[in-house]
Amino acid sequence: MKRARRAAPGPLPVLGLLLLGALPGLWTVLLRREAAAQPEPQPEPRPPAGPPPGRWGWGRSPAARGEPGGGEQKTFRTLLAVPAAVAGREERGGEGRFVAAGSPPAAAAAASPVERGIFWSRELEEQVPPGFAAEEAAAWLSAARAARVASLERGGCGRSSNRLARLSDGSRACVRYGINPEQIQGEALSYHLAGVLGMQERLPPMALALVEARGRQWEPVREELRGSHWAEGAVVSMTRWVDNLTAVVAPAPWGAEAGAGRRLQPLSAGELGSLPPSQLVELVQWSDLILFDYLTANFDRLVSNLFSLQWDPRVMRRATSNLLRAPDGGLVFLDNEAGLVHGYRLLAMWDPYNEPLLRSVCVFREGTARRVAELHRRRSAAAELRRRYRAREPLWARLGFLSERQAELLQARVDFVHRHIAHCRAQAAVL
Repeated sequence: MKRARRAAPGPLPVLGLLLLGALPGLWTVLLRREAAAQPEPQPEPRPPAGPPPGRWGWGRSPAARGEPGGGEQKTFRTLLAVPAAVAGREERGGEGRFVAAGSPPAAAAAASPVERGIFWSRELEEQVPPGFAAEEAAAWLSAARAARVASLERGGCGRSSNRLARLSDGSRACVRYGINPEQIQGEALSYHLAGVLGMQERLPPMALALVEARGRQWEPVREELRGSHWAEGAVVSMTRWVDNLTAVVAPAPWGAEAGAGRRLQPLSAGELGSLPPSQLVELVQWSDLILFDYLTANFDRLVSNLFSLQWDPRVMRRATSNLLRAPDGGLVFLDNEAGLVHGYRLLAMWDPYNEPLLRSVCVFREGTARRVAELHRRRSAAAELRRRYRAREPLWARLGFLSERQAELLQARVDFVHRHIAHCRAQAAVL
């Protein structure tokens, strides 16, 4: 008997087997294409000067400090770089609360405090108090330079060597006499750098004055000058006195009590959208302040509070040095004499505090970021500052300008801030 032959397999089963065998390879190709399409996050920018890590942990990673979760540490940057966490919420009435998602897209977009990942929304910026308008400041400066000093009083203006002056036009001014000339130079240059950055409205109008006991401006207070021990011919700063200012405590991203590693305590990712408008408006101003203090290396404000954590763990719950609040909620950046000249001499000591502060901010006023980008692109930070200083301060030559090394440091810090903003933008793009 002959055995029956088995029928040969048809073409369809063979084709199916071939396709099954090719699926793993196709899947691998698709995964590789998807991974290639994802933008890689930019590395954290490196600081320009590279001071040693802080003695109390500032400027070092959590792993270097022996803290858990070094790779997963959240910062204020993480919070502010994720507007999607609050994009689906809308503000209800005047209660300052945010409700769950489900409202129309237009209302949700209006409620988001952050646009394009790293910029405060225009609606939020419009709520920031205007501060010292340019026209108002120019009028006061012109009047103060022409006025005579009617009286000098102790108290109210910081150091015992400073005086509260009453001018012949009825206004008042804090007259600051520096321990050395570089403090007055730093005050003046910081004021005009704020103008270059577009944030001068946060600083009271400031002019330089030449102390001359027999001169027209100071003749009415000749006797008071003798008691002040001011040197004849010294340059002092005159800053407009502002009434009804109150103390400011650092908000939650920086104001929490120090932990074991004394690092910044961030907000959680869901808290930004739940903050009332008044707190968000204050955070807009704080983002400018921290950027400004980094550029000037000013250690005599929030940085001095952070430094004091080593012996006073509750210092962040107390008033921030040289920062006050106007009745309308606007922040006033006072007493900037530690900036630029004096601060640049002490970078190794204070940058381990200033740098973590800058890195804790990853949302900015768009105008500030634009000006930083322009100064970076043109490499013109010192040139712009010099041009403005010489044009607007008649006594600029008495104190001079930044040295070549200081001008290089200013540009390096501008470049670092620009890289940090770019890093924030890249991080926001992948979240």
